[in-house]
Amino acid sequence: MAKAGLKLEARPQPSKAWGYGSPVLALLVTVLIGIVLFMALGKDPVRGLLVFFWEPIKSGYALGELVVKATPLLLIALGLAVCFRSNVWNIGAEGQYIIGAVAASGVALLAEKTTGGWIVVPVVIAGIAGGMAWAGLTAFLRDKFNANEILVSLMLVYVAVQVLGYLVYGPWKDPLGYNFPQTKTFEAATRIPRLFQGSRMTIGVVFAVVAVAGIWIFLFRTRAGFAQQVGGLAPAAARYAGFSSRKALWTALLVSGGMAGLAGALEVAGPIGQLTPYVPAGYGFAAIIVAYVGRLHPVGMVFSALLMSMFYIGGELAQSRLGLPKSLTGVFQGLLLFSLLACDTLVNYRLKWVSAAGGKK
Repeated sequence: MAKAGLKLEARPQPSKAWGYGSPVLALLVTVLIGIVLFMALGKDPVRGLLVFFWEPIKSGYALGELVVKATPLLLIALGLAVCFRSNVWNIGAEGQYIIGAVAASGVALLAEKTTGGWIVVPVVIAGIAGGMAWAGLTAFLRDKFNANEILVSLMLVYVAVQVLGYLVYGPWKDPLGYNFPQTKTFEAATRIPRLFQGSRMTIGVVFAVVAVAGIWIFLFRTRAGFAQQVGGLAPAAARYAGFSSRKALWTALLVSGGMAGLAGALEVAGPIGQLTPYVPAGYGFAAIIVAYVGRLHPVGMVFSALLMSMFYIGGELAQSRLGLPKSLTGVFQGLLLFSLLACDTLVNYRLKWVSAAGGKK
């Protein structure tokens, strides 16, 4: 005899409006839980919310910093959206971001004081190539040996961290850097040009805007993008239509790796200006949340990247102004993700009480 209890029953026709409204509802739930969390920590919840949602946008400079944080998140999320829509689960974008930063740094370190501004182009290309190569390892192992891309890409993140550590603690360590594990500061010619005087925003913002348009066109206005999505939603139909699953796999991972590598290059040759052990900021993992909150749509991910950027900046401000741990950023990110999953579940399913006799109420 079946036990009585609540069961999930698929809705005949999930609401399309709630499908788009789910991220907004998830954000509201996150804010409500955040209020309870601030109160439990003995902090003024109003002040806490102001730190997270008002301070990052209250001035022109603050908005610039918001965009600086959002740019790598958006770039990585755009690449992940191609993967996820293709049913390829690249969880290792953080590793591709790191290797992109490493490759870009390798080119930047070759520059001398007399090197011209042309060096920026090879720096960016090296970052993209590094990310693609690292993602290509996952694609190769999945393609040739049917290895699980989730595990492979995730494990390669830790390999990338070790590669980074080896370089900054070893051959690339700045001999004049007072024994700190970092490279020398890159020459001015290698730095990504800034958009405005007095702001840290670089032309990486332009790259991100162009990438949004490019990914949108690829996914929704080209046959190749259609093939990618059909392969993800209905593999059997894709094979029947003559679409190559191998091509979809390699395309998804190389695009995703290239975007993550580009983000890494723009960071080390932009706001950071050198390679350090602190380059891994968790952007590759946070971008997964950005992609899903943005509904895997390029335009939606613009807004979710800005929201996630608020969480990063808010966590830093909460540490300095409220005396809270910086890990609060991760707490809010996790709350947003689980709230979104809960909302999406209720959009697609409804709760039904099942009696012990098997009847429903």
